[in-house]
Amino acid sequence: ADVDVVHAHTPFAVGLGGVRLARRDDLPLVTSYHTPTAEYAEYLSSRPRVEHRIQRLAERYERWFLSRSDAVVCPSTDTKARVDRNVSVDTPVVVVPNGVDTDFFAPADAGAFRDRYDLPGGTLVGYTGRHGYEKNLSEFLRAADGVDATVVLGGDGPARPELEELASDLGLDAHFLGFLPREDLPEFYSALDAFVFPSPVETQGLVALEANACGTPVVAVDAGALSDTVDDGVNGYHYAHGDVKGCRATIRRVLDERASLSASCLNRRDAVS
Repeated sequence: ADVDVVHAHTPFAVGLGGVRLARRDDLPLVTSYHTPTAEYAEYLSSRPRVEHRIQRLAERYERWFLSRSDAVVCPSTDTKARVDRNVSVDTPVVVVPNGVDTDFFAPADAGAFRDRYDLPGGTLVGYTGRHGYEKNLSEFLRAADGVDATVVLGGDGPARPELEELASDLGLDAHFLGFLPREDLPEFYSALDAFVFPSPVETQGLVALEANACGTPVVAVDAGALSDTVDDGVNGYHYAHGDVKGCRATIRRVLDERASLSASCLNRRDAVS
């Protein structure tokens, strides 16, 4: 094949194929870094000592893989800081954020979405994306307990059964919609009064920006890339990781300021469109 550059999007099987191709044909290898591999150690073991060893092994593997790259592309400055610690000082690491299609992600008919998914009237707070343990969605559900709002979660993943059980135990008015077709996402975001994002492991948090583009402010954990993705008082507010009461207070604050935050989100959207 007539190849000039090998571009790897994953450090796993396909990425290893890219490493072999680059070495075999003496080609430059560029890696896009999207996922901290060590964050998934808990899927392989529930024993803390074993999980810690898996994390250390994953970190070593990640360093090995990145050291084979001639350049690394990251979606945020927070992710770049992580990668900088794991690569040679001679390896360029650059930040290229993923963009949002503002022609597609724009305010949409929320009523149609409510009708389609049989959602009640009133305030909606929600999230869409992977239901993984690393996403910390149980913190959102516990924080929603005591907030006068219906919880709506789109997406799926291994943590979903436990999340559904937790929502039931808390007595939440919670709706788990499962995987949402991409064409439904603008309506989903527009239907929400607040998008709640408790995941501390994001490398950019693209769904937060999609929500903002639809005029929906974000309640974000102050960790990972979300520390930069959300600008307090502009497109949402932060709370401290692990602080359920703080998350609840921030949800209420965003709901109280929903009108002004939504206007600010759309102003920012128009400014970059």
